[in-house]
Amino acid sequence: MEQLNELSNEQIKQVILIFNDALSLHCESLNALNVYPVPDGDTGTNMSFTLRSVVKEIEESGSTPSAQWDAIRHGSLMGARGNSGVILSQILRGLADSLSEEELINDEALTRAFRHASTAAYSSVLKPVEGTILTVAREIAEKAEKIIEDNLSLVDFLKALAKEGSNSLNRTPDLLPVLKDAGVVDAGGAGYLLLIQSFLFVVDETPIEPPMQVTARIENIKKTHDQGNGDTADISELRYEVMFFLDADDEKIDSFKADWSKIGDSIVIVGGDGIWNCHIHSNDIGASIEAGIKIGRPHKIRVTDLLEELSHHEDHIEIGGENEITLPNPETETTAVIAVVAGEGVHKIFASMGVHAIIRGGQSMNPSVRDLLDAVAQVDANEIIILPNNKNIVPVSEQVNEQVEKNVNVVPTKSIPEGFSSLLAFDPKANSEANAKAMSNMAALVVTGEVTKAVRDSETEAGPVKEGEWIGLDRSGVIVSSDSLVASTQKLLENLVQEEHEIVTIITGEGSSEETTKSIEKWLTIQFPQVEIEIHQGGQPLYPYYLGIE
Repeated sequence: MEQLNELSNEQIKQVILIFNDALSLHCESLNALNVYPVPDGDTGTNMSFTLRSVVKEIEESGSTPSAQWDAIRHGSLMGARGNSGVILSQILRGLADSLSEEELINDEALTRAFRHASTAAYSSVLKPVEGTILTVAREIAEKAEKIIEDNLSLVDFLKALAKEGSNSLNRTPDLLPVLKDAGVVDAGGAGYLLLIQSFLFVVDETPIEPPMQVTARIENIKKTHDQGNGDTADISELRYEVMFFLDADDEKIDSFKADWSKIGDSIVIVGGDGIWNCHIHSNDIGASIEAGIKIGRPHKIRVTDLLEELSHHEDHIEIGGENEITLPNPETETTAVIAVVAGEGVHKIFASMGVHAIIRGGQSMNPSVRDLLDAVAQVDANEIIILPNNKNIVPVSEQVNEQVEKNVNVVPTKSIPEGFSSLLAFDPKANSEANAKAMSNMAALVVTGEVTKAVRDSETEAGPVKEGEWIGLDRSGVIVSSDSLVASTQKLLENLVQEEHEIVTIITGEGSSEETTKSIEKWLTIQFPQVEIEIHQGGQPLYPYYLGIE
């Protein structure tokens, strides 16, 4: 293969495509480098989603160089997910801003671009932390500036940067103690190194080396870690990850950053020209969103409960789906109900109880405000109730009413059993406000529980939990754990069922079996003979059992 000393716009496109493939291929390896018991999502997944958005926009853009650079800028901004994804988006936007001004994309142009990308990444983070992707990006840029006078070929230049990136990555544990305690390098930095290797692959077909294979030593991670500014923070202090796009004048962003700095951390804000992608960890969801409302219009709001984040799947939202959904009859029904659910069985039960539209979603599949707005638009009613059925989806649902002419009220159901219970009070002839009050009161009467598998070691109110254990949760969080699914469910029921309770509803999902369900039912009959037991096939992912007790 003839070695290149400059890159064409078509070859830059190939770099992006190769980088996208590398992130997809090594996504789980990058995820394995996550070290916090309460991580900011999974780094590999978030970076991969960001690149998918870029690739999609490139493929849909025109063939001109300017269209390609615009696609990289816009696609990375709109597709960024999680802290690592937002920082990566700023790196890609920095590269696009710099390279789009160059006549020749050679080693000198790349040197300027890598420096521009590093500077842009640092500027996007309110409190930069060394030992992260920021450090790797900066040290690669510094290496490029050092060797640019050596008159290296483009392939030797990129090999030197790849080597420096590898060395920089290996130094991240020395800069961030939590990495050293866990025996890993920074996941974001490892992802960025794949980008440098993608450049090298296009120039010389040098094979891309996979990220190191590790299992983080979670038991060695300290409860506190240096945030890079002299402060120490408990890993579990900031529970929620809030992300949204913000339409706001550029000159107002500094005041927005100042407001956010008072209520959270891990703040990353990128964008410009009136559109910004905003990311924060905070305990106050409302204040996080209100700070955006103060200066502009937040939209596509996404809230993740970091204590309950179990896995990251691509959002799969459908309105209606294969099951029969009855549209409201305007002559006899005033109010329609929209519910967010996961699982075919759960879907059928909600449809049978009079729900008019189903949005596919739930734990790890949080629908956006846009998904909810689409459902509202499709339902032929001016009075609408939304059942989020998940605590992460409640604040997103509450943004809908401000953006439509219809009257939309949210019943803040935080679980599937609460959603079922609330529907017992639904009156299709009453307006949404009256329904919301009655349905909220009914939902509050049900005692709820959930059983799932821990995906990482962590400290909980119930004590230390190991990866792979079955954990039982009530409204407050994890309260029991066990190696056995049956034992964990029984321990959870022991904590939830009281003498005055009459009905226990068990909704089976992924991971349950006829044998485990019969064992739990038999035990429950002996332990609490006063209760009537109802069992429904829900088919929900991740949770073998939902429990509702009335």
